[in-house]
Amino acid sequence: MNKIIENLWAKKRSDENGQFWLPLLIHLKDTKNVINFLYNHWISEGQKEILISDFDSKEDLQKFIKFIGFVHDIGKATPAFQTKKSYNCDKDLDDILIEKIIREGVEGISELKLSDANKSPHNIAGEALLEEFGCSEYIGAIIGGHHGKTTDDRQDLNIRYYTKNYRQDEKRKGSKNYNIWLKIQTKLFELALREAGYESKEELPNVIEQPQAVLLEGLLIMADWLASSETIQEDDGEIYPLFPLVDINVTYEDIDSDERFRNAINIWYREEVWNPENYYKIEDVYKKRWGYVPYDVQKIMSEAIEKSKHPNLVIIENTMGGGKTETALVAAEQLARKNKRNGVFWGLPTQVTANAMFSRVNSWLENISKEKQENFSIDLLHGKAKFNEEYRNLPQASEIMDEEESDGAVTVNSWFSGKKSILTKFTVGTIDNLLLMGLKQKHLFLRHFGFADKVVILDEVHAYDTYMSSYFFKALEWLGAYKVPVVILSATLPVEKREKIVRSYTNNEIEEKNVVPNKWQKNKNYPLLTIVDKGEIKQIDKFKKEKGYDIEVKRINIEDDAIIEKVIDDINTGGIAGIIVNTVKRAQKLAQLVPDDIPSIVLHSSFLAPERVRLEKELQKKIGKNGERPEKLVVIGTQVLEQSLDIDFDILYSDIAPIDLLLQRAGRLHRHKINNKYRPDKLIIPQLIVMENIDGDSNEYIYSKYILMKTDYFLSDRINIPNDISPLVQKVYSLETDKLVPNFDESKKEFEEMNKKSIGRAEVFQINEPDFDASIHSWLSRSINLSNDSELRYEQKAKAAVRDISETIEVILLKKMSEEGEYRLVENNKRIEEVDSEEIAKQTLRLPEMITNYGIEKIIATLEGETPSSWQKDPWLKNEISLILDKENEASLNGWNLKYSKKYGLLKERKDSNE
Repeated sequence: MNKIIENLWAKKRSDENGQFWLPLLIHLKDTKNVINFLYNHWISEGQKEILISDFDSKEDLQKFIKFIGFVHDIGKATPAFQTKKSYNCDKDLDDILIEKIIREGVEGISELKLSDANKSPHNIAGEALLEEFGCSEYIGAIIGGHHGKTTDDRQDLNIRYYTKNYRQDEKRKGSKNYNIWLKIQTKLFELALREAGYESKEELPNVIEQPQAVLLEGLLIMADWLASSETIQEDDGEIYPLFPLVDINVTYEDIDSDERFRNAINIWYREEVWNPENYYKIEDVYKKRWGYVPYDVQKIMSEAIEKSKHPNLVIIENTMGGGKTETALVAAEQLARKNKRNGVFWGLPTQVTANAMFSRVNSWLENISKEKQENFSIDLLHGKAKFNEEYRNLPQASEIMDEEESDGAVTVNSWFSGKKSILTKFTVGTIDNLLLMGLKQKHLFLRHFGFADKVVILDEVHAYDTYMSSYFFKALEWLGAYKVPVVILSATLPVEKREKIVRSYTNNEIEEKNVVPNKWQKNKNYPLLTIVDKGEIKQIDKFKKEKGYDIEVKRINIEDDAIIEKVIDDINTGGIAGIIVNTVKRAQKLAQLVPDDIPSIVLHSSFLAPERVRLEKELQKKIGKNGERPEKLVVIGTQVLEQSLDIDFDILYSDIAPIDLLLQRAGRLHRHKINNKYRPDKLIIPQLIVMENIDGDSNEYIYSKYILMKTDYFLSDRINIPNDISPLVQKVYSLETDKLVPNFDESKKEFEEMNKKSIGRAEVFQINEPDFDASIHSWLSRSINLSNDSELRYEQKAKAAVRDISETIEVILLKKMSEEGEYRLVENNKRIEEVDSEEIAKQTLRLPEMITNYGIEKIIATLEGETPSSWQKDPWLKNEISLILDKENEASLNGWNLKYSKKYGLLKERKDSNE
């Protein structure tokens, strides 16, 4: 019987270098060794404390982890799997492996025909076998789900319905083969128990709570993927072996599984574990990290967090430019130490804001790595990460590990790519990465497992709409179940949202012991620190009141040409005027009205990626901190101007927008401490000019009329930054103030109906809240199918699913110069033969949603037909599609006429338009 087991295969392939296989026993041992290593050296102590709740001791937990690592592929010890054809249908290889087990006593398997082999894939077969052997459904579900998705119920009946898949014959009586396969499977099960340290199956747990089972599943998936990695390839092309297949002539007995494991782990494990220090003086950590003494608000907040015994959730409300980032990073160190976590995730609304924050987090992490003389890996989690120069310039982990001495470095580990990226200990990315914790999709276990060992920092949470917030609160429920420490940052957080954050994270299990007299739910003081300290609510709101600065608010409701005339008049003696509007189309229309003799810059999302970067850099150079301010400039843009650019306007025009966003925009007024002699006399007082076309189609399409009307009602003629921020936000978003606003019952009803529909749409593919009594069966039932798409398309679809937006298409813009096939870049007119693939790959632009709203699959097919076929073999251009413009930078697509302008971006017009 042992010889049969030794000749069962787990993996096989053939190529120009020969025929290869991997004995099943070796893969089971590899996975057991890997998962045991991950438990001991990879997962945080905080994760272990969560997992241990279903076990009597750490030793019992470790036994179970080794057990699932070994037994996970027991379903491959079946006729259904052993008779599978090789991927490239190498019949000779298939026959050699079948012959191995025939020689050891399995008869007739070469003639076996299984019509329903696909009904018992090896993960389902593994679950069915464990349940047949008496394991609980809680354990069976973990084995059945190790390929990323569980079934909806127990699988023990699968053996009864498809017996030949498991035992080669339908009935046991009189069947030699039936008994051989049963003995093989039983022996493997018993071997799994011994390898784990169990004396009998009765020692296995009966119940594993759902959150713990999700994390165990994620750990198993990671271990299986690592144990299945034959090599690791760095960006420079260097390839290192991990767990390779062996030559077909190598036997099980020829392989030293312990040495194989040690060699692989020595190559793969390339960083130290972060153990944050305990700083006895808060001033010391600010000085070490950034070289300055903390502001009073920062010091008070950091000291309050330090005094807390078990802070799990921290909400920091402070003004724009008030040092929230540094306070959050200090909090990350504090919470990681107190909650025994060893990583950080920082989530932001957009790729632009994520890029800006990546630089700051990377600098912070470099400071820590130099201080400790240790290496830590970091990842940037969004679709354009490969174009971020700072990220790309980081050394590979292998380069640092090859050095005999290292003073500590921040590195990139190439194994953590694609769905494995979230496993990187330090990550910065778009908020989609977190929202996807709530979306039913394959391999969701891995995402939960990746977040569970980190401190999670979420920035600008006020920016989430009702649909996104539904996913946000769902993610918080699960983070709370895992006791993951979370830091929430906002300059403009409504009290109702603050309360929902706390209740979602704590599952309403909170003690209302406040350190301030106000009820924590309605506390409107500002700045404000809220701490959930092991279920107890604490708030700190005693801060020295700032004098702040006043902004004059004026309202206008005039035609676009009159707006531009007014702006030009405002800066007739010099100055920098900003105009922030709600749509790209409106930005382009206003920009086209600016006379040629007035310097202007337009910035929005419909520019080629490199041109947008160039425009952002130009703005930073001209009106950023310490910039060389021009005598006169008009800057017109959309929300991108309010999100991450550290720029300073002398006067600002803005479309009406929700009060929190309007205040964010106002934060660009007189942002920097510039001597008044450098500002025109008429613009020394900050002025916000609100363009009040509330009923405009573009404004109502983007924002709720209900919120716009309340914003307009409560916005006074003068606001003080920061003292008026919280009062204004609370007035606009409080239901209690609705009775003060006249004539908006209809818009309120529309708003409520819209929110109800948004929540309903969000819940269609949303996981349920944690159920501590249930197994992970059916956890992902009726999930969204994203698994068969390319990585790029997967990200686009996933983002659309959690943001309530239609899927859009990103294209590479090229222009065709001749029918002979001469193509040039739109950005610089270079022939594509003169530039490398990386530069071509940067020439991306996302098509507006209204162009791709209908017939997206047909549009993709059309564009794929125009895309050079050679791109599919290029690592930079694979899965990309191109939009081909003519010599005039024009094209027609899906009923739209398109024209690309270096000044205005992508202009569009319906073909049937009468404009």
